[in-house]
Amino acid sequence: ILNYDIMARFRRRTCVILLLFILFICSIMMALKTLRPDRAGFGDPFGLGLLPELQQRIVLLDNKQNSLNRVQGDTVTRVSNLHSIAVNTMKASMPPVNKLEEELASPNYNFHIFYYSWFGNPQFDGKYIHWNHPLLPHWDPKIANNYPKGRHNPPEDIGANFYPELGSYSSKDPSVIEAHMKQMRSASTGVIVLSWYPPGMADENGEPTDDLVPVILDYAHKYNLKVTFHIEPYKDRDDRSMYHNVKYIIDKYGGHPAFYRHKTSTGRFLPMFYVYDSYVTMPEIWANLLTVSGSQTIRNTPYDALFIALLVEERHKHDIHRSGFDGMYTYFATNGFSYGSSHHNWASLKAFCDSNNLMFIPSVGPGYIDTSIRPWNNHNTRNRVNGKYYETAFSAALLVRPEIISITSFNEWHEGTQIEKAVPKRTGQVVYLDYKPHKPNVYLELTQKWSEKYRKEQEQWLM
Repeated sequence: ILNYDIMARFRRRTCVILLLFILFICSIMMALKTLRPDRAGFGDPFGLGLLPELQQRIVLLDNKQNSLNRVQGDTVTRVSNLHSIAVNTMKASMPPVNKLEEELASPNYNFHIFYYSWFGNPQFDGKYIHWNHPLLPHWDPKIANNYPKGRHNPPEDIGANFYPELGSYSSKDPSVIEAHMKQMRSASTGVIVLSWYPPGMADENGEPTDDLVPVILDYAHKYNLKVTFHIEPYKDRDDRSMYHNVKYIIDKYGGHPAFYRHKTSTGRFLPMFYVYDSYVTMPEIWANLLTVSGSQTIRNTPYDALFIALLVEERHKHDIHRSGFDGMYTYFATNGFSYGSSHHNWASLKAFCDSNNLMFIPSVGPGYIDTSIRPWNNHNTRNRVNGKYYETAFSAALLVRPEIISITSFNEWHEGTQIEKAVPKRTGQVVYLDYKPHKPNVYLELTQKWSEKYRKEQEQWLM
C-alpha cells in the first residue's frame, strides 16, 4: 500500500509539472504571435509588409507553400536576403542592372532577332508614326480598284492584323524599350538586329531614328543583350556611302558594351551588318567595298566587319559571293514565297555557303499576314497554326546546322511576323487576330524552347 501511495503522488506531481510546461510553451507562442502580422503563415519573412513596393511579392508568398524559394522571381534562401531586396526596391531613381536576371533565360548570341524602332504616338512624338500606315495599292490599277484606300486611324485602328499588348506605343518610350528588352531576353535571344537608316533619313512612312540607338544600347546592356545593325536601303546607298555609314556606326557606337562583335573562325572579333535588299545594288559596286582589291575597300581597315546579304532568288548566291559578302540571310517568314525563304532550299544554300567560306543564316518566323496594309496580298498569308508553323521553321533551320539563326521578327507588326506579346481586341468593325488559345507570350516561350534545343544540338555538332 505504501508503494502504491508513493507511485500515485509521483504521477500527480509529474502531471502537474507537464501541465505547467505546456502552459509555459503556449504563453511563449502567444507572445511571439503578437510580434508578427496575424495574416502571416509559417515561413513568411517578418516585416515584409512594411514596404509598399513589395506588396505584390507578399501575395505571391501567401499563395505558395515554398514561399521562401521565390520572391517575384528572385531566389531567396535566407530571410537575411530580404535586406538587399528592400534596398534595391527603394532605389527607384537608379534601377538595379539585371534585377530579374535569375528568372530570365540566358541569352543565346547565336539567335538574332530583327527589331524595329520606327513606331510613334502623340504622347512621345506628337503624332502617330507607322501605326497609321497607309493601305498600299496594287501595282495593277485594275486590281487596285477592287480594294480600299486610305490610312489607318490609331489607336483603335492600326496598320496591323494583330494588336500589341502595349497598345499603339512609341519606340521612344523608355518603359516600352525596357519591356521589349525583357521580352527578347525572356525568349533567350541574344542579338538585336536593329533596323537602321543614316542620321536624318527614314523609310517613307517613318521619321529618323538614329538618335534612339544610344538608349537602345543602354537597355540592351542592362539585359545582357547585344545590338547589331540591319542596314536598310536608304537613298543613294552605294559603296562610298556604305563605307561612310559603317565608319559612323563603329566610331559612334562601337565602344558600347552592348555593341555586337562576332568571333570568326580565325579568332577575330568583328562587327556584323545585315544588308537589306542588297541585291538592288550591282555586285561590282559591292566588290569595290567588300573585296581586298576594291577601290573603296573596307577590308583590313579598322572598319572591317562581317557583311550579310539578303538572298531572295537562287541566282543571288553567285552575286553575293562575287560581291565579297561574308554570308547570306533569307529574312522573309513566308515558306514558299521566295527561293531563299523556302525551307526545302536551305540545305543546298548551306552547302553552297560551306564550299565558298560563307555564313548561311536562315530566317525563321511565326507566320505572315500583311493584309492590313496590302489588302490584295492574302495569297502570301502564312497561318500560325497555334505555333506549329514557327516550330516547323525552327526544325528546318536546325537540320542544316547553321552557326546563327535569325528571327523575323520581334515587332514587324505590319507584316504579322512579330513574336512580341499580342492581345485579343475588337473595335467597331475591326476584329484583330490573336494568339488564343495560348497566352500573349506564347511565341516568346516557343523561341526560348528552340533556343535551348539549338544549344543542345550544337554541342553534338561540335563533338
